[in-house]
Amino acid sequence: MFQTLGRVTLLCCLFLIPTSSSVIGAESTPPNIVFIFIDDMGYGDLSCFRDLGTDGWDSSTIDHYPETTHIDKLAEEGVRLTNFYVASPICSPSRVGCTTGQFPSRHLINSYLNHRKRNRARGMADYLRSDIPTIAKAFQSNGYATAHFGKWHQGGGRDVDDAPLPTEYGFDESLVSFEGLGDRILPPGGLSDQSAKLNRGTITRVEKHEQTLIYIDRSIEFMKRNKENPFYLHLWLNDVHDAHKPAPGTAEAFASVTDNPNEQKFFAVLVEMDKQIGRLIDAIDEEGLNDNTLVLLTSDNGPTAWGRYYKTEHLPAGSTAGFRGRKWSLYEGGIRMPMIARWPGKITPNTINKQLIFSTVDFFPTLTALAGIELSSVLTANGVNSSADEYFDGEDLGEKLLTGKGQRTRPLFWEYGRDPSYLKPGLKEDQSPNLAVRDGRWKLLINADGSDVQLYDLKSSDTEVHDVSAEHPKVTKRLRRQLLKWRKDLPSLPQN
Repeated sequence: MFQTLGRVTLLCCLFLIPTSSSVIGAESTPPNIVFIFIDDMGYGDLSCFRDLGTDGWDSSTIDHYPETTHIDKLAEEGVRLTNFYVASPICSPSRVGCTTGQFPSRHLINSYLNHRKRNRARGMADYLRSDIPTIAKAFQSNGYATAHFGKWHQGGGRDVDDAPLPTEYGFDESLVSFEGLGDRILPPGGLSDQSAKLNRGTITRVEKHEQTLIYIDRSIEFMKRNKENPFYLHLWLNDVHDAHKPAPGTAEAFASVTDNPNEQKFFAVLVEMDKQIGRLIDAIDEEGLNDNTLVLLTSDNGPTAWGRYYKTEHLPAGSTAGFRGRKWSLYEGGIRMPMIARWPGKITPNTINKQLIFSTVDFFPTLTALAGIELSSVLTANGVNSSADEYFDGEDLGEKLLTGKGQRTRPLFWEYGRDPSYLKPGLKEDQSPNLAVRDGRWKLLINADGSDVQLYDLKSSDTEVHDVSAEHPKVTKRLRRQLLKWRKDLPSLPQN
């Protein structure tokens, strides 16, 4: 009873808080937010992005890829961003960027979370701390119902049994898999067996191809149960992360399309995932929630790039639409992702924004601003004395997202890995330096030791083939100094 009254009181107060975005008035009803985050989906895997690839990209090379009909419909009803970035080319730090609004290396997470010994060897934390401001806490403390369904991978799993539960980050309810704790559904495999031994939640064994259907069912039930209140929902899917495990008999349907067994299985899970996402969007519309629900859809990093694929005649599935690099690379194919946003009446349908450089670290300040949430109170409640502008690496791009006008003002930084053991793409040409910065038209990559400097003018060409560092020495010097200073200022684990 007290919790319900508290939520109502907070919700009433919410209407009195002026938003930092001029697009959403204080009198507006706070929007529902549904964030769909797909693991390892390449830029070209969605048919609505296949003609939006890099310079000179020939989309006919993937004409045999299936249509993603339901996601395409979502794109037709919203905006596609072609300059959208994730915070890392690998799962854990990519997710930390969404959760914190900060570059993930600030939290000592610059690759995927592993066993304790391996994390320590790489100078990484075992999990994301829960005593920090998180996006779910911001919405929860301002009257929103919150839920996370799907992959977590921000702590918990393998031999890490003391990681916080998703509920400690601000989610009222959660259902995850083997890379998280709390209630979870575990497919067959060694990581699931390790997870089951950790207990800490209700554990249900399922096949991998059953997981997304279960997550969608939970999401629909959650939305129906909370449709009279604002809600913030994560749906973080794992279908197109290999190994691809489609329902029995479904991969064979693509045998006439491709003789690559990797693609046959990938196509089967991609089509089924698209179907299930369509079911979720239909439920939003059928419940009359569409006009006040912002739906976001993107991927956490580029498509799989294991070296073993390149030792056979069958290449890995998944397309970057011509961008260089794949998963585990700071070239565009590893961090530049398809992004769709739909909000009827607020976002002009069937539009393409090729100018706005947007990142997952922008979600925290952007989405809270659109909901009229005052970030200073969120920071204060979590013991942070800095202003929002000082604390967040992301910025409020809400008005720019909705209007299609304007550009970000801050550069984006990346760090991937701190020792030679970090995973690298199977193709040598896809292996990047471990630091990168994008500032407007310019993107510079360099190793932390100052070696292998590369500068690309993405306005002239986004193929990252022609290094222009020699042609633009002043730009190179400025960005090199800025990036290496940023890296130097990042925290490190204390020495034993």
